[in-house]
Amino acid sequence: MDSLYNNVDKQRRHILKSAAIVSAATVLPFSTFAIGKSRPRLRVLGTHVTLQDELRQKAMDDLGIDLIFEPKGSAAVLQKASMSPESFDLYEQWSNSINVLWRSGSIKPIDKRRITYWDEINSLTKTGRVTPKAKIGAGDAPYKLLHIQKDGTLNNNDTDSLSYLPYVHNVDSFGYNTSVIDKGIPYETESWGWLLNEENRGKVGIVNEPTIGLFDLALAAQAKGLIEFKNIGSMTTRELDKLFEILINYKQRGHFSGFWTSVPESVRFMKSNRVVIESMFSPAVSSLNGQNIPVTFAAPKEGYRGWHGVMCLSSQINKRQEGVAYEYMNWWLSGWAGAFIARQGYYISNSNRSKPFLTLGEYDYWYNGKVAPYDLTGTDGKVSVKKGAFRSGGSYEKRFENVAVWNTVMPTYEYSLEKWYEFLSS
Repeated sequence: MDSLYNNVDKQRRHILKSAAIVSAATVLPFSTFAIGKSRPRLRVLGTHVTLQDELRQKAMDDLGIDLIFEPKGSAAVLQKASMSPESFDLYEQWSNSINVLWRSGSIKPIDKRRITYWDEINSLTKTGRVTPKAKIGAGDAPYKLLHIQKDGTLNNNDTDSLSYLPYVHNVDSFGYNTSVIDKGIPYETESWGWLLNEENRGKVGIVNEPTIGLFDLALAAQAKGLIEFKNIGSMTTRELDKLFEILINYKQRGHFSGFWTSVPESVRFMKSNRVVIESMFSPAVSSLNGQNIPVTFAAPKEGYRGWHGVMCLSSQINKRQEGVAYEYMNWWLSGWAGAFIARQGYYISNSNRSKPFLTLGEYDYWYNGKVAPYDLTGTDGKVSVKKGAFRSGGSYEKRFENVAVWNTVMPTYEYSLEKWYEFLSS
């Protein structure tokens, strides 16, 4: 397995470079209990997408443990996890970070036999498809990274050793203000190309994360007919050169208003009218709709950018903490947490267990793509879905049948970082 770590120092230098340029999100002011000797403590490093205080309090109450949440922006989370595995017990982020963490030796195998609800986890991370006709999606489809083989490589051949726990996941696209941009038709007229439409110049926001924002812009450029990729999940250096030549030209003409690093920042971009269209995650759309700002989450005809949440064990975790970590992982799949994150538009890998914690109207709207029979509230208690609304993109199956590309660390990752930072500073 030592051969897996030959590029650790090089990888870590690039991660540090990434973190230095891509600023972290502001850490939320979570309070913590006084730690008692008899009460185990678990340190969780991740983003505020899942490290929310309601989840922390509920898990502590249910499990009788102390949880220390450390939410940061995605680049800062990956930098800290890969450099300091002793600083956390569990890591929560997205599957595109798995290759980096595994090769750096920062995470250890998860024993599948200790995952109580493993048999209930759906086929997305087991086979790559939620239905037989679903597209696998280009790039790092999560099922390709799940199982650890005897030689230390990661692939989809079933073993009892997992690189991550499959849990929260979703598809992403962009949000747009329908008081400015005419509402499109899902999968027919809505297009990634809208991010580069001339009429939106100066009012476009992009997520500042090179393994995410890069694909939003690549999909946009391809949709506009400005470039064609042989494999958008594995761009060549020549393709990256051409893509960034196009993007830098747009940037120098003032097309982009800003690059956001956290969900709250993306909300501020839209709320302040700094942008009318931007890369967006589902909780931001829910938050804005809850504030009566008419933002639609697009279902692009080219397909979504998919992501899958991963929960990983630190390679430096001690025996006692490891037992607590498994309890917490199993708690996430036990029902309540999955229902909670459904209200911000996210899915859980074993939704049937969360179904009893949702009303029929909530489940039908979020999972089945049916009309909301009454106003639905988000995780903040505010109305985020008005009676009579349909979920953009339809049902869970429909959305995951249409993944164009997954958040991915490409073979040209290091070169793409250099081009990304050149783009930001141009």
